[in-house]
Amino acid sequence: MTPFVLFGSMALLLAIGVPISFAIGGAVMAAIIFSPDFIVSVGIIPQRIFGGLESTSIMAIAYFVLAGNIMTKGGISRCIVEFANAIIGNVRGGMSLALVLASAFFAALSGSAPATVVAIGVMLYHDMVRLGYRKDRVAGLLVVSGGLGPIIPPSIIMVVYGTITGASISNMFTSGLVIGLLIMLILMIVAYIYAKKENWPKNAKLLDARELVRTFIHALPALFLPIIILGGIYSGITTPTESAAVAVVWSLVVSLCIYKQITIKDLGPIFLDSAKGSAMILFIIATSTAFSWIFAYSGISGDLVAAIKAMNLSPTLFCIMVAIMLLIFGTFLEGIATCVLMVPILWPLAKVLGIDVIHFGMIVCVANVVGTMTPPVAVNIFSAASVTKLDMGTIVKGEMPFFIGYIAVFIAVVLFPILSTFLVK
Repeated sequence: MTPFVLFGSMALLLAIGVPISFAIGGAVMAAIIFSPDFIVSVGIIPQRIFGGLESTSIMAIAYFVLAGNIMTKGGISRCIVEFANAIIGNVRGGMSLALVLASAFFAALSGSAPATVVAIGVMLYHDMVRLGYRKDRVAGLLVVSGGLGPIIPPSIIMVVYGTITGASISNMFTSGLVIGLLIMLILMIVAYIYAKKENWPKNAKLLDARELVRTFIHALPALFLPIIILGGIYSGITTPTESAAVAVVWSLVVSLCIYKQITIKDLGPIFLDSAKGSAMILFIIATSTAFSWIFAYSGISGDLVAAIKAMNLSPTLFCIMVAIMLLIFGTFLEGIATCVLMVPILWPLAKVLGIDVIHFGMIVCVANVVGTMTPPVAVNIFSAASVTKLDMGTIVKGEMPFFIGYIAVFIAVVLFPILSTFLVK
């Protein structure tokens, strides 16, 4: 009875347009009130909600959101785009390769897929169209390249996953860096193939070594941020939370004192937007914690573990099943919500089968990113539409070659655990 009340009420609330966090909380209340399996009071809900936020690693989420917003609005994207374009040089479709490379650089600053799409799109889309690139291809490449945001560290969804499962966040970041660079390479290969196939233009001029050095020096303060974050974590000097706090300080210094694209008076709206974004994520995590507790308290988790054991599934087959399930959920749920809802249910099953926590985490993270590119809840597509003014159908058509490349990497991640774990201690 409890599973029907829990999932049925949540589905009903989502169907009538209730925000995901309130839908989850409402489903928990409905299960306690209407399910005959419970004798606990609804007073347990606030206890579980607050208990879900009792982790120092969760503080990193708010810091990363703030640092990303400061860097996004602080003149970072332009210098990154210039540097990426200088590296690629005068090759056919060079700006498309620069777009992918700039997205990878920016991903290491913002950790957000839609922020990457908007920031890089504003800088490159109109210039590329003016030079002769197809509108749909540029928009599609923006959508898929933006998917590097939650994969290349720092990544908010990896912090959330580590908090839920107890996985090392630094190991998750290491694995994410490997997978992110692989995705970047595949996207650049696909872009280069289509540049030849569809005769995309070359850069008008070939930048010399002097120009490359100049753009590198100009971009150095921005590029130094991921070094601060990842270097601090991997060296053991700072925890992920402490590194996130340092990132906020450095982003303020760079944006206010070096690039000078924002002023003190601009910080108020930035702080407010960051507070809203952080509150949304944290509230989803909090209510999902209560949801997961209901799931465990009612015995559903135990029944699922027993059922999986009885099916005698291999670890590979289970990972394939989980990947398909996450892809389905990702089409209509936001990535963080999918993670905090499904991981507490699925990870105990994966653990029973001996699946590595980092490998399972990368399946979760990459699957959730795929959801940002697939309608109806496709934040990357909506973000690209806001920049390009193209309709969703046109963007989806343009993204297909790059999306297939992304999916190919995802399949490899699911089937070959070594891709996720070979650099992990």
